[in-house]
Order: sequence, then structure tokens, then C-alpha cells
Amino acid sequence: MLAALISLGLIIADLRLPEVAALRSFLSTLTYPLQLVANSPVIVGRWASETFQTRRQLTRTNAELGEQNLRLRAQLQRLDALEAENMRLRDLLGSSFKVGDRVSVAELVAIDLDPYKQQVLVDKGRRSGVFEGQAVLDANAVMGQVIEVNPFTAKVLLITDASHALPVQVNRNGLRTIAMGTGRINELELPNLPNNADIRTGDLLVTSGLGGHFPFGYPVARVVRVDRVPGRPFARVQAEPNAHLDRVREVLLVWDLDAQLDPAAGAEFEP
Repeated sequence: MLAALISLGLIIADLRLPEVAALRSFLSTLTYPLQLVANSPVIVGRWASETFQTRRQLTRTNAELGEQNLRLRAQLQRLDALEAENMRLRDLLGSSFKVGDRVSVAELVAIDLDPYKQQVLVDKGRRSGVFEGQAVLDANAVMGQVIEVNPFTAKVLLITDASHALPVQVNRNGLRTIAMGTGRINELELPNLPNNADIRTGDLLVTSGLGGHFPFGYPVARVVRVDRVPGRPFARVQAEPNAHLDRVREVLLVWDLDAQLDPAAGAEFEP
């Protein structure tokens, strides 16, 4: 009974008193070494697995990485040319050009086991320039955004969380809509799309840049189902995230130009 009363009091204080956020950040800093200790078996196991790989596996992996690096370098040359051409066209139109986004690699420290939440903890925090609302990606697509920042860690809300909404647009025709989380790790919903909306199964959804949190043009999900029921005003549209939300270990924290120029974002960070 005493524990229940203390828990209820802490919940009410967390909702009503802004000072509790500073206390929570302090306690998170104190428990960070415990998180590292709890995660040490995984780190040691990963190190042992990488250390005792056979020579044949290492040779094959090295060859594959070399081939992949060659392909990426060839693609990068074309991207450099396209970026230069884009700069020239923007100059002709009298528009300003934004430099490429800056990213930082972070690693997952913990996963929220609450079945009603889709949240993870990463090992970069305020001391690394991380800020609330920051976009988080994996190697394939958008994963979510930072909702809580501590000195050494940050909590990330995944795009599939039931409380998350992400402005997107259809890459094929520019149709704008909202991708809502469903609480299921492999499903998003696109509500309030009219039955006659030009959207099809297989369409790629990318960030629209609206809302100010996610830079424009990053892939989000692919439409997997479109149900148009006669007599109903809206279609039921479902999409599957492109990011590997259930098995990714490393993530990318993204700074766009506006975030880098914002003095409140990552004030303690020096590039």
C-alpha cells in the first residue's frame, strides 16, 4: 500500500511539477552505469563472436564490403554531380540552398518492454548535442524522434507508437497525409484519405518536411493495403515501415541546417 501511494504521488508530481523533469534526468544519469553493466553480457558476447570468426568468413565479408564500397562510391559521384546541378538551378531561380544534413551514429541501450509503448533508449544524450524532437533514422528509413534527453542517453519514440503522427507525402504524386502509429511494430495507418484519393498499394511514403521535426524526402513506409468501401467517405489505408524497427542496433540522429542554426538545440555541443 505504501509503495502504491508513493507511486501515485510521483505520477501526480511528474504531471504537475516541472522540477520533477530535472530530478528524473539526474536519476537517469545515476542509473546509466547500471544500464551499462546490465548490457555488458551482450557487449562481451558480440565481442567474442567478432573475435573468433573464421578466416574464411572474414575474407568473404571483406570482399563483399569492398564490392559494396565500390558501388557506393560510384553512386556518390553521380550524387555529387546532381547536387552541383541542383545548386546551379536554385541559383538561377534565386533560391537558397541548404547544405546536406549532419548525422551521428548512436547505439540502442534498452527497449521499453511495455506492450502499449514503442520506445527505445540510445547511448547519445545532451552532451552529444541531442535535442528533443530530433529525427532518428536507421540505414533504410525514418524510425522515430527523440522525446526525452538526458546527459548521456535519449529516449526515442518510434513511428509505430500509437501516440505518434508523422506528416508524409506519396512519392509518386506528392499527395500529403499523416502516418499514424497503431501500436504494432509493422503497421501504420493513413486516416482521413478520401475514397477517390490517388494512392495505391506499393506507393512509397516519404517525409513531407511539414511540422519542423523531420527533414524533407526521407523514406518512411510503403503502402501495403488500400480498402475503398462504397458508401464510406474515407478509405482504409495501411502501410508498413521501411525501417527495421524490431531488429536494428545502430541508429542515425539527424541535424538539418535549421537545427544546427538553432541556439537552443544542442547548446552544449561543439562540432
